[in-house]
Amino acid sequence: MKIGLIGCGGMGTTHNLSLKALSGKMDVEVTALADCRQEFLERAAKQWPQAKTYVTGRELLENEELDAVHICLPSYLHAEHAVLAMEKGMHVFCEKPVCLTAEEGRRLLEVQKKTGVSVMVGQVVRSFDEYRYLKDVYDNKTYGKLKSIVMQRISGDTKWGFEDWFHDEKKSCSVILDLHIHDLDFLRYMLGEPDSFEVKATAFDSGMVNQVLVSYQFGDVFATAEGIWDVCTQLPFDPSFRACFEEATVIFQGRSNPSLTVWHKGGEVSHPQLAPEFTMHDTSAGINISDLGPYYTEIKYFYDCLEQGKEIERAPLSEGIKSVLLGLEELKAAKKYLEENRRRA
Repeated sequence: MKIGLIGCGGMGTTHNLSLKALSGKMDVEVTALADCRQEFLERAAKQWPQAKTYVTGRELLENEELDAVHICLPSYLHAEHAVLAMEKGMHVFCEKPVCLTAEEGRRLLEVQKKTGVSVMVGQVVRSFDEYRYLKDVYDNKTYGKLKSIVMQRISGDTKWGFEDWFHDEKKSCSVILDLHIHDLDFLRYMLGEPDSFEVKATAFDSGMVNQVLVSYQFGDVFATAEGIWDVCTQLPFDPSFRACFEEATVIFQGRSNPSLTVWHKGGEVSHPQLAPEFTMHDTSAGINISDLGPYYTEIKYFYDCLEQGKEIERAPLSEGIKSVLLGLEELKAAKKYLEENRRRA
């Protein structure tokens, strides 16, 4: 399969390295690359010396006939490039968030229905071994019913974005649709749609939300999820969760080894043996990601589905859009909370 990669920066590098590793096992090859920054384009091309290179994604899509394209651009460019790719009959793997507005979401669904192509969204947490373990023990009631879950996704302030797009709310929709969306998406994936939620938030001096704490109710299960771009750029990225079941508590601490621990009701402590599909650590992306395993796993799943003619079920377009819509509701609630606090002050 001939593949195009649009965006060769931080996330694009993660995809590029994963695709290179996958090409040793599947018949996939990146034949076209696009990035407006020459140094990033040249670095990506080292993996695929025969690939054609373009300055923009639009140029690539207009000039290439490809089986699939990966869209790893800043968030505000995702939807328009996904539409262009689908209209050319290309399957699409688009990084999250797949869009930033409800209108973009409707357009994406319309074009996918018209073209019939497959689209997967890079909600990569659905492919992390620790989170897959959590969903498995929840689905199978391995430790009884789930009572509560607390999730966190902590990061230093994001300074690596092209033209500082992270700090422009119109381009990123703040920490909510860039970082926190991973946890809200996984909660939806495991528990369904929330019955209700309540939001508290803080903001940068600019007024843009940089921290959100959301309390959800899913039937008789309550959940909280925090996402933050801390004011300190050096604060290490740290994802975690604590899921309390009737018979055990499952804790994931992303910066610990082992990362996953089960604290059993009777006092036993165990560390589930996870079997990663692929293991590779690389820091060349220049962002807060070094473990490429989950990215390889989600990309391999995408191409397995294409090869076998199967429907995308793990993170399809419709799911990516639903998570965006919930995130937009949370952003609205966060702004309301901040405004009410300002009035009280």
